[in-house]
Amino acid sequence: MIAIKNARLAEDINAKFVLSDNIYKAIASTNREAFVPAGFRNSAYKLDALPIGANQWISSPLTVAKMSEYLFPQGADSVLEVGCGSGYQAAVLSKLFRRVFTIERIEPLMVEAKHRFRSLNISNIHTRTDDGQSGWVQYAPYDRILFSASATHIPQKLIDQLSPNGIIVAPMEKCGKQVITRFTKVGSSLQAEELEECEFVPVLNGVQK
Repeated sequence: MIAIKNARLAEDINAKFVLSDNIYKAIASTNREAFVPAGFRNSAYKLDALPIGANQWISSPLTVAKMSEYLFPQGADSVLEVGCGSGYQAAVLSKLFRRVFTIERIEPLMVEAKHRFRSLNISNIHTRTDDGQSGWVQYAPYDRILFSASATHIPQKLIDQLSPNGIIVAPMEKCGKQVITRFTKVGSSLQAEELEECEFVPVLNGVQK
């Protein structure tokens, strides 16, 4: 039954935003319900963002699919996610990349996400409780970097940890709104391409226990 619901979710997303085959399959084979708080299970398969505690949200599955598409995952090996939240985006990425590295600054959210990954037998996600704006230099460089929270700028530390010709996708705060922006690393600088308006919680500094 759950498999049918997730397959239908992929169909619903595809009707609004055409998905490539690999991302369609990633959405259809990721158990959305496992990442939604118990009180919101009836809404798990709606195309809505849902609260997960600590003033954070699990992104709409439509947004997760779009962010995954915008990363151009084909041919990429590793991805770093800034802002793990519930872990749903990382779980989808785990079907698209050989190695997923996800950082969350709110420790209880990271503990819950790790438990979900274990219970779903997802073994290629590496987790860390830290301020994601510093990246994770130990495993750099990364082919792709994804921000699951809005940023005012891309920290130099993350640019340094991005592979040559690598891609960063981030919701950027600009003139009072947020715009999903794709950055491509050319030499030591980034070339930006604005994609669409969005709404994410902001990136915050430090770690919250």
